Amino acid sequence: MNLSSATIAAALLICGSGIAQKKTSTLQYPETKKGGQTDEYFSTKVADPYRWLEDDRAEDTKEWVHREVAFTNNYLSKIPFRDEIRNQLKEIWNYERISAPFKEGDFTYFYKNDGLQPQSVLYRTDRSGKTEVFLDPNQFSTNGTTSLSGVSFNKKGNLVAYRISEGGSDWNKIIILNALTKEKIDDTLVDVKFSGVSWLGDEGFFYSSYDKPTGSELSAKTDTHKIYFHKLGTKQSQDQLVKGGADFKRRYMGVGVSEDQRYELLSTAEATNGNELYIKDLNKKTDFVPVQTGYEFNTDFVDSKGDIVYAVTDKNAPNKRLVKFNINAPTVWTDVIPETENVLEVSTGGGYIFAHYMKDAVTYVKQLDYDGKLIREIHLPGIGTAYGFAGKDEEKELYFTFTNYITPATIYKFNADSGTSELYRKPAVKFNPENFVSEQVFYTSKDGTKIPMMISYKKGTKLDGKNPTILYSYGGFNINLQPGFSVVNAIWMENGGIYAVPNIRGGGEYGKKWHDAGTKLQKKNVFNDFIAAGEYLQAKGYTSKSYMAISGGSNGGLLVGATMTMRPDLAKVALPAVGVLDMLRYNKFTAGAGWSYDYGTAEDSKEMFDYLKSYSPVHNVKKGVCYPATMITTGDHDDRVVPAHSFKFGAELQEKQGCSNPVLLRIETDGGHGAGRSTQQSINENTDRLSFTLYEMGFKTLPK
Repeated sequence: MNLSSATIAAALLICGSGIAQKKTSTLQYPETKKGGQTDEYFSTKVADPYRWLEDDRAEDTKEWVHREVAFTNNYLSKIPFRDEIRNQLKEIWNYERISAPFKEGDFTYFYKNDGLQPQSVLYRTDRSGKTEVFLDPNQFSTNGTTSLSGVSFNKKGNLVAYRISEGGSDWNKIIILNALTKEKIDDTLVDVKFSGVSWLGDEGFFYSSYDKPTGSELSAKTDTHKIYFHKLGTKQSQDQLVKGGADFKRRYMGVGVSEDQRYELLSTAEATNGNELYIKDLNKKTDFVPVQTGYEFNTDFVDSKGDIVYAVTDKNAPNKRLVKFNINAPTVWTDVIPETENVLEVSTGGGYIFAHYMKDAVTYVKQLDYDGKLIREIHLPGIGTAYGFAGKDEEKELYFTFTNYITPATIYKFNADSGTSELYRKPAVKFNPENFVSEQVFYTSKDGTKIPMMISYKKGTKLDGKNPTILYSYGGFNINLQPGFSVVNAIWMENGGIYAVPNIRGGGEYGKKWHDAGTKLQKKNVFNDFIAAGEYLQAKGYTSKSYMAISGGSNGGLLVGATMTMRPDLAKVALPAVGVLDMLRYNKFTAGAGWSYDYGTAEDSKEMFDYLKSYSPVHNVKKGVCYPATMITTGDHDDRVVPAHSFKFGAELQEKQGCSNPVLLRIETDGGHGAGRSTQQSINENTDRLSFTLYEMGFKTLPK
């Protein structure tokens, strides 16, 4: 078990009421009314004329969304090669996808999608080799938009609790089965959010949730997490509150139980970085004792062996180290794997520890014993990303997956004792890696910092500045962008496109210092790194302004929004998806307040307010400036980054766009932040994204 700590320029004139009739030389957008709402921060008044779009339950909001959807669909329908792109995506997507297997009780489980199934199906194989469907999420709803969020078995493997998400929402339901018979037992648990499921024997399990908010459940603020224990055979209303509420108020909390069922672990956090860790010895029936308090560091439980507990931490080790402590002295830590110059992640399986390192965003792995003694360095199939090497102590056959931008995810079987690997499953994707190249370059950002970037394209591509190029990144929340294959990017490259991914600051590729260098009053480092990547690609002839698109989702949507308002001349196309775009109010919705470690808030100080306002995309759209052709994507069930961010940004751009470049809002029905989307939803969205990009670059037919 690995318990992780919980995972967003000048003062504007006050606008009066009225209707904004927005026109360009070629397009007339749907009408968007303007209100007179203003807010005051440190004696500065800020207009918010589209505040009404924050109310997702209001009829006028729904009507506006309907008009924008119709406008977008009409525009996209006129792209001559849209259906050709859709057919290409359908064809390449239509291959059998199977996950690495995992063992629970007497069964081996795996996920499989036949190709175009809306959701992947969970199968299992018994000891005799008989395989059957265990859970089929395609039966959960008629349109394939109810997804399986996770499954959790008890130690014996005879009980299972699985979570489902409807329409992509973070609000989940938990359904409990007898895993042997697949019969439902107990009532369905509802209103569960940001939760795992951790079983305590056969008695029941721990889960996390918030009180149902007043107002909209898709946008109202949730900031007091609670841990409950559900005892089998009882109603949810009888579930025991373990931690949380007025006497232990935390924004995020999770409880896990160690594999040996001896320890109960509690991790709490107020933001997406930094956590407290508490441990309870179930043998001695003690209360929780602190391992780490305060939110300066991240410390996560890894495993336990008798009285010895193992945890990975960045305390006094920005690149992380593995430590151990005795349960009788939980604050006295000893290094098992000391910090190195490369970022460490840890998995366990087969009685061993696996140290996963990143060097310039590329994986390498070492196998060690529980004393930290090196067993071997593991030979990987190539340069890219490897993940897996995890399982129960008694399992000597482990699995890992290897991928990069031109290598489809391939599964290998690994013998933990001998260290030998063999191919387990190679996907039959209609894509030949031999025809493509993926290279790493280093470029210099505005302040002199060296940034790595992976650039992938078809062999023989002429660097003449005329290649359609997507520049994609994220730059936040300690998230690592490591090389990985995508059928969407494969089709982009098959059509002559270049795909470039810089590992900009704000991510975790070089540890905590790299992350912190892209937070709060240093957030503009992230945008400058991204801008410098675009300038590098243009200077080296990979592309030019007329053939470059900038793309990113969530925090990456902020990246695109900030970049296009700071440098509207950088790219021809902008693709901000499910973005954090109103930096003065992001903390007012759902779990947004938890993003303050990265962003700071407008209420923190005048300095922080001024800084946020200086790059907040919604507040930096200027009348008469020519912005890139823009397709903003969001989902009506996105309760992670509420659609109001995208709505307000789109309204500002449509009103103020100074040229004929279109501004479209693509709003997914029954779609959330991204997780759980059906295959058809994914194909449709990416069809529109690729088609729009090439069309706005001037292509009337697909590049040959």
